[in-house]
Amino acid sequence: MEASLENLDEIAEKIAELLPDNAVIFLRGDLAAGKTTLVKALARAKGCGEAVTSPTFSIQQVYDDGFYHYDLYQCPNEKFLAMGLLESLEEPGWHLIEWGDEALENYLKAHGFKTVVIEIEPAEDRRRYRITYDA
Repeated sequence: MEASLENLDEIAEKIAELLPDNAVIFLRGDLAAGKTTLVKALARAKGCGEAVTSPTFSIQQVYDDGFYHYDLYQCPNEKFLAMGLLESLEEPGWHLIEWGDEALENYLKAHGFKTVVIEIEPAEDRRRYRITYDA
């Protein structure tokens, strides 16, 4: 899928329809690729009434309606697990993780979590979104 900022909400609604009700969703892309911007659009698509902000320093933000947002840019996997955030992933809803690596993805899959990867690639004034689900 591809979107500009002007039609991101429309694309976010389409993505939301594809996502399972309960999943760990990894958002992958370079700095400034639009990961947090997509999270905000997905929150609107899900009807989340709160203003979504990046959890860069808090690592986790919890919003209404089973909407969780994590930013692991400054948080190695060991710290993520030591903070007890694995238990948080067991809560029903969408758990959107920015900067989660393949090692964490594989660990979660091995422990029975449903995972989705959304790769974001800038293309001029647009973004391309590639979605991959568990097999």
